[in-house]
Amino acid sequence: MSEADDFQDAVESSASTRNGLALTGAEGGENDEKTFDVSHEELSLIRAKISHAFPEDCKNVSDDYICSVASKPFSKDLTVRRPVEYSTDKIKDVMEWRKGNVLPLEPLLDMVSDPDTGKENAQAMVDDTDRMTKAKAMAACFNYGSMYWHGLDRSGRPILWIRCGRLPWYPDVEAQVNMLILLADIGIKLMPEGTTDFVVVSDSNSPPPPHPQYMINVLSALSKGFPDRLNVLVSCPVGTIIQMVMKVLLPLMPGRLASKILLVTEEETKAELDQVLMNGVNDIPDFLGGTCNHDVFYPSEGTFPERTLKFDHRGMIRRLEKALKDFSES
Repeated sequence: MSEADDFQDAVESSASTRNGLALTGAEGGENDEKTFDVSHEELSLIRAKISHAFPEDCKNVSDDYICSVASKPFSKDLTVRRPVEYSTDKIKDVMEWRKGNVLPLEPLLDMVSDPDTGKENAQAMVDDTDRMTKAKAMAACFNYGSMYWHGLDRSGRPILWIRCGRLPWYPDVEAQVNMLILLADIGIKLMPEGTTDFVVVSDSNSPPPPHPQYMINVLSALSKGFPDRLNVLVSCPVGTIIQMVMKVLLPLMPGRLASKILLVTEEETKAELDQVLMNGVNDIPDFLGGTCNHDVFYPSEGTFPERTLKFDHRGMIRRLEKALKDFSES
């Protein structure tokens, strides 16, 4: 993987020129909200403003993502599009947030998993003990195998799987959120041309209830660092614990984020996932009643038990790259 400085919000591409517009609005569907037209003039105006504020980082923001943000309904009046000023400020806020929350994370992972050997960098422990401690804490969170990218939805969006049963009740909140941020970045960088959002499928079958501070920090990361990136979060099968937790959390979420949370009962799980996953029921994992085996790639004990980073994150990236390549070619 490239250095974090080379982060790209999405694959750079030329925005659509249909009808002379940078992006043509759509009426939306079951999991896709209505969007509005965005003109080339508006796109250029937003890019000029963020270029002025972030001259070095603006090149890492794709036209597709700018159009995606600008095309959404305005939260104060859903019948109209977001004002250009609102969309510009939203993207500026994301870029400002990234400065302090994202750029150091990928080099941290390399400290505990050398790109060439996969082993821990012994010299890093001597040179910077504080950063090495932070790196090991994040590696420990990866090692639970509780979050990973695997496969695509029917529109080619990457899918982030969350296995709640593998999450600890007393997590290292900072390290867990850092892992989520880094994972989100990985999926965003690998999105196919024109794609700007991803899907989350959460295995919520009798998990321990999420730690409150962890959930609050996750919501903060999603709303501040990744606005308009989540297409839908499918939580299944939900029991009484998750239902109670969501009753508390939903009012704390921004309205657009809350509307993307889909709680699915055990009876509805297979039918719902059949509609979401690229290959329908054939892609449903065995831990959700299907036949697809995720544990061969993401065992609970890790792929490399002798290493500090036992989780095979480079294998995860290769598999996602192949899935996206196959999708693009098809």
